[in-house]
Amino acid sequence: MIRDKAELPLYAQLAELFRQRIAKGVWKQGDRLPSLEQLAAEFQVARVTVRQAIERLARDGLLSPQRGRGTFVTGAPQDDRWLRVETTLHSLAEVYRDTRPKILNIDEATRAPQLNAADGVAAEQYVYMRRIHSRQGRPYCVISIYLDAAIFALAPKRFRAETVIPLLMNLPTVRIVSARQVLTIATADLEVARHLGIAANAPVAEVRRVFTGPKRRVIYLGEVTYRGDFVHMEIDLKS
Repeated sequence: MIRDKAELPLYAQLAELFRQRIAKGVWKQGDRLPSLEQLAAEFQVARVTVRQAIERLARDGLLSPQRGRGTFVTGAPQDDRWLRVETTLHSLAEVYRDTRPKILNIDEATRAPQLNAADGVAAEQYVYMRRIHSRQGRPYCVISIYLDAAIFALAPKRFRAETVIPLLMNLPTVRIVSARQVLTIATADLEVARHLGIAANAPVAEVRRVFTGPKRRVIYLGEVTYRGDFVHMEIDLKS
């Protein structure tokens, strides 16, 4: 879908759609793309927008416009689906240890999370942190973290500078009794699209994680939005 009121320009949104078609094999290497007129009609944009999108992917080595012949697919996007959505707490902590993301804190405050009865019992106070995780200069997720203020006070400098889950598991006085997460497939809103450098309405994976301590006290709530093109998930159906 192309949105003329999105923060990303039309040609950038169109280039991302073209990139997805190439990645999924809809347009294979050596294929000739439909004409400018056909693409402009399909996406209801001007010819110049189509041309700009093609030029963007030509710079990435994915397309080759050839005068008098058309535009041909000459490459495929790099497979960026390196981020596994893990299904155990230990594996999740290892992912964050191995990737060592660059952290950009964009907000910190005292704020209460929205909890339901199934989540557990709220702590007296929470520290809220909103941050962006990047790898090799590319942002891959936006995360909102609600951490029990009493636990945050144990290592405030480290919680601000490090990924929270491995640190949380390594604190000797913190006991995680239960941990669960829910994954939902959604689309990026304007704010998330801007932070992740993707088109508005691009596919994303939303993960909500809840950790509880003794007496069902909710000590951690994480609400994470991942770029859809970075994520894959494997589940052993025999276990």
